[in-house]
Order: sequence, then C-alpha cells, then structure tokens
Amino acid sequence: MGLSGLPIGTLLGIFGAAGALVVAFYILKLRRRAVPVPFSRIWDSVLRDKQATELFSKLRRLLSLLLQLALLALMVLALGDPKPKEDLREGRHLVLLVDASASMKAVDVKPTRLAAAKAEAEKLVRGLGASDRAIVVQMGSVPTPRSSMSGDQAELLQAVTQVTASDTSADLEAGLAFGRDSLRGLPHGELVVIGDGAYGDSAALAAMSERMNLEGAEPRFVPIGKSGKNLSITEFSVRRYPLDKSRYEVMLEVANLNDTPADVELELSGDGVIVDVTRLKLGPKETLPRYYQDLAGASRTLTARIKAAAGSDDLPADDVAYALLPERRRARILLVSPGNTYLEASLLLDEYLDVTQIAPGAALPEGKFDVAIFDAVAPPLNDRIGSVLYLNPPAQGTPVPFSGAIEEFGFDTWERKSPVLRFMSMGDIQVAKGHAFKLTPGGGDRVLGASDKGPILVSGARDGHRFVALGFDPRDSDLVLRIAWPLFVLNTINAFIEEDTGYVSSYRTGDVWHIAVPGSLSSVSLQEPGGAKHQVPVSDGRAVFRGELAGFYKLTGGADDAALGEFAANLSDLEEGRIAPQKELVLGGKKATAVSVAKASLKNDVWIYLLLAVMGISLIEWITYHRRVTV
Repeated sequence: MGLSGLPIGTLLGIFGAAGALVVAFYILKLRRRAVPVPFSRIWDSVLRDKQATELFSKLRRLLSLLLQLALLALMVLALGDPKPKEDLREGRHLVLLVDASASMKAVDVKPTRLAAAKAEAEKLVRGLGASDRAIVVQMGSVPTPRSSMSGDQAELLQAVTQVTASDTSADLEAGLAFGRDSLRGLPHGELVVIGDGAYGDSAALAAMSERMNLEGAEPRFVPIGKSGKNLSITEFSVRRYPLDKSRYEVMLEVANLNDTPADVELELSGDGVIVDVTRLKLGPKETLPRYYQDLAGASRTLTARIKAAAGSDDLPADDVAYALLPERRRARILLVSPGNTYLEASLLLDEYLDVTQIAPGAALPEGKFDVAIFDAVAPPLNDRIGSVLYLNPPAQGTPVPFSGAIEEFGFDTWERKSPVLRFMSMGDIQVAKGHAFKLTPGGGDRVLGASDKGPILVSGARDGHRFVALGFDPRDSDLVLRIAWPLFVLNTINAFIEEDTGYVSSYRTGDVWHIAVPGSLSSVSLQEPGGAKHQVPVSDGRAVFRGELAGFYKLTGGADDAALGEFAANLSDLEEGRIAPQKELVLGGKKATAVSVAKASLKNDVWIYLLLAVMGISLIEWITYHRRVTV
C-alpha cells in the first residue's frame, strides 16, 4: 500500500496541528459558576462522591479524546489517497481507436456493432489504473479525437458517448498514425483498435501492416461482430435525356456479398413516389448492374432501396442510395441566321431553350445569352455572349482558318467520347462541299471530326468564349435528314452550359467534395441529412467539404440565407460492404493482442473506505454519548 495523494510528511504535519488543537480543547478546564447555598454541610456527601468518581470521569473523557483523534487520523489519511502498490506503478498511455465506419452500423450484434464497441471502450475506461491515461479517437475516413490524453474517467466516458458512426470506410492506417504520434515520448504506449476488423482486402491490409511503424507502441485489438451477411447498392447515378429533359435514365448496381443466393426487391422512388419495383435473384457473391431507361415521374430527387429476406442482410446502411436529377434551367440561345428550317426545328425539341432569332447584321438584343449559334456568319463577340456554335463560318471571322475548299467528303474519324458527338454515328454521312480547317500546332484547339481531306469539326476557346465550328453547311449534306442532326445541336448546347455532360448526380462519402456555388460568396451554410449545419469555405467558386453521411444536402448563403442548391451523397463502397468480422489483426508487423480490462470496482479507492470508517466511528460516539458512556 502506498500514497498517491498528499505525501506522508504533509499528512503528519496536518495531523499534528489538528491533533494539538483537539487536545487543547480537551484539557481546557471549565470555569465554574459560584452558587450560594444555605448550608454547606449538606453538600459534603455530594463532593465526596464526586471525588470518588473523578478518576473514572477522566477516563471517560480520555476515551472521547481518543475517538476524536481516531476520526482525525482517518480523515487525514484519506487526503493521502492510499492505493495498492500495483496501482502506483508507472502508468500506461492508451489510444482507444473506436471504429465508427459504416460497417459498424451492422446489427448482427444488438443493437449495433458500434454500441457494442462503445460498451467495450467504457469497460476499458473504467478499468484504468490511477496512473493510467487514455485518449478516445473516433476512427472514420479521418481520425477524430473526442478527448484529450486524460486520466479523468468522467471526461473519457463522455468522449465515448460522442462517437457516432458515419457512412464512410475506416482509414486504419491514418488512425494508427494518429495514435502513434499521440504516444510519441510517452511510456508504456498501447494502440487499442476496437472494431470489426473489416478494413479492406487482406493483401492491402498486410501491406499496410508491414510499412506502418508503430515506434514501440503495443498494438491491441478488441474484436466486434458475429456474422458478415450483407446486400448492398454499390452504384447509383442518373441523367436526363438531351432531347426530352422531362425523362431520365438510371444506372445502378446491386451486390450480394453472401455465400448463398438471395432474393431482393429493388424499389425506385422519385420525389417520394414509387416509380418502379423489381424482384431480383442474385447468386452467391454476384454483382448485378441494372439499367432503367425512359423513366418519368420525378423532377428532382431519386431514391433506390433494396429489401431482402430477414437474416440475409445485417447492414441496412448501404440498402439505400440517393441521387439528384440536374435542374432543368432555361438557357438563353441567340440564333443569328438568314433562315434555316432544319436548325430552327432542332431547337424546338427542347422546351427549356429560350431562343431569340435575329437576322445577320441586326443589333444584338438586350441581356446575356448562354449560347450563340452563327449560321454562315461570324460577327464580333462581346461579354453578353457566352459560347458559340459556328455553322459553315465565312473565311473572314472564322475562329480557325481554312486550309482550303473540299468536296464529296464525310466523317472518316470522329471523337466518340466527346460530349458533342455523344450517342451519334457519323460514319455514313455524306457532304457535297465545305471547307477543311487548318489547326495551329500547340494552339489548344481540338479536332472532333475529320475527313481524309482534313478536319471538318473542331472545338476550342477564343478570348474566354468556348466554340465549336462545323466546316460545312448542314443543308449541303444528308446530316439534317438524320437523327444525328438535332442530337448534334442539343449536345453542343448541353456541353456549353454543362448540363448532363458534367453533372454529378451523387458524391461519394468520405471524399473531399468541391460543390459549385453561384455568385462570389466566401462561405456558405451546408445542411447535412440529419439536420446539422456547417459553415463551409468557398474556394474558386466551389464549396469544399468532406462529407461522411449519405443522403441529401442543402446549400444556403448570402445576406438572406437563400437556397443555393442541393446535392446527394452515397456510400458507394463495395469493400465497406464486406462486413465479415475479423478475430485478429496484424498491425505494424505484430499480432494485436487482447487488452487487459480491470473490473470496475471501488477496491482501489481506499479513501472511500476511510471516510466510511469515520462515519462509523462518529455513529459509535453518538450512541455512547447519549448513553452517558463518554460524558
């Protein structure tokens, strides 16, 4: 037994001073009050009796003094906080890495794996010795400390309650690196991983273990979880049709990560209304892509949900996926043409185009235009015009000079991955006459289509204006008689205004997102699916944020906190869906052993028993006093 509180010298000094004061009170004699009596001989017998019992009276006062000194000794000793010798050793320093990844939402351990992990962390905290210290770290896509390195059990227990599961994978390497840095320079360091051990494929985990240097810290592992049954939506995206933006198509992927076949009901909802329900049969370890085309009934939000038979899916977190359809904003189009029925008809196919047509040489209308289409003309550009589509531009004003006139040609090659030529087959188009372009090497222009006589379709930028130039009049070809013609016009407009072609229908949780923000704001407010709000900085017109929850997010900002847009996020991680728990881990080249957990009890808090003894002795004195034993 030893003292972990005040040192023995200080305690003796306190006891000596307080004991002397108690003794002084006991040796003080009472000043007796003189009382006149009529006849003193009557009191002789009383005085003789008092003298006979004086020694016994002194003994009773001495017993009372000893009881008071015993009480004082116990209280002073409690200030020393006596501890067993094993608790006075040099303490351990523990980093409790509590896995808070999506797999910890699994319900194979009731109520969830995370709840079980937090219960284990609380046991560790309550079992800390008097000189032990610990820090609680939430391990997700990035490690997040929830406490300081402390021996205060109340602080550590509160930190454990603050750990919440996210919809991301756990970066074990980052968590171990954080723990190693936290233990640098501290004796008896231990890295305690509390989780299911599902941290990616075994080969990658083994490679990480070999390169990770724990710098002497002892790895520990507290395994959580029982089974690994899971069905998951691993991909989900949506886009509108270029020719009919009221309709859309969906691509998603469903994975059966079990060793047995599974029957799944796949439900697709738009704006909260069920659009489609499909029953699927998936074989063991099968990943099944699904493509839905020509859907309608949703204007903004889409939700995919899978339902499986009870017992075949322990992780509900990846059974739902979210996506947002791009907003159908109206684009202002300026058409400068002497008259072109084919061109005008193609622009009528999209109801979200506001087309203003003027004759060549006419004054430019008021306002700004997203896209200008110049039909056989090339007027000067200004800040009120965005991007430009040139059809058969004249030699004077063409953005790319001609190399010469050509006849009887077609598209021998074309850029199939270009958003301008998406969904188009150009190989059998015949052109009577036109011009080939002459590109300057290193100029930045790009050939989208070419004949054997030279480039005939190019793209680039001039003075901040993006352009696409076609080297012939479409009416001098059979292009206008094909479905490729309206596709070409509308694809070009969509590419300019960046609708559909570059649209992200959902982000991936755990990544750093760069969300386009209108205006020149320096920060915006972002609301998470759960309702929590964050102030997010804006850099180069994009809000930068690392999201960890799946669902729909909202952006607001400005003086009136106006709505700036919304977007969706999904887990979309096949590896995180493999939730089979591991019973052992190898970390830093060493097998992580179990961590010792002392039973939570009061056996090491001797001062509590000392105070209880004080209360007991006080009770004894009270009884003996009222029974006239110590008076």
